[in-house]
Amino acid sequence: MPTNPGERGILILTSLAGGEKHGYALMQDIEGFAGVKLGPGTLYGALARLEEDGLVSALPADQRRRPYRITPEGSAVLEQELSHSAKIARIGLRRLSAAAG
Repeated sequence: MPTNPGERGILILTSLAGGEKHGYALMQDIEGFAGVKLGPGTLYGALARLEEDGLVSALPADQRRRPYRITPEGSAVLEQELSHSAKIARIGLRRLSAAAG
């Protein structure tokens, strides 16, 4: 199991956790929830790596659009990464609060 899909990978996996999407829908969703604009080259490069790692799978193309879906392994990696990030965020916020008080 890959240990770290990187920030772009986490954004893509998070988007796909909400359902299948094609490239443009992924870019729009990620910009909406994270405020991050991924260009097509960046997005498709990251999708290719995630697909190679077995974290996403490409579905049959619908006209010119190729949708992607998160795999069970991708869901497990996403959960692990988000839990780790949440733990760091809790500790950091607690320390900031203690330092301010």
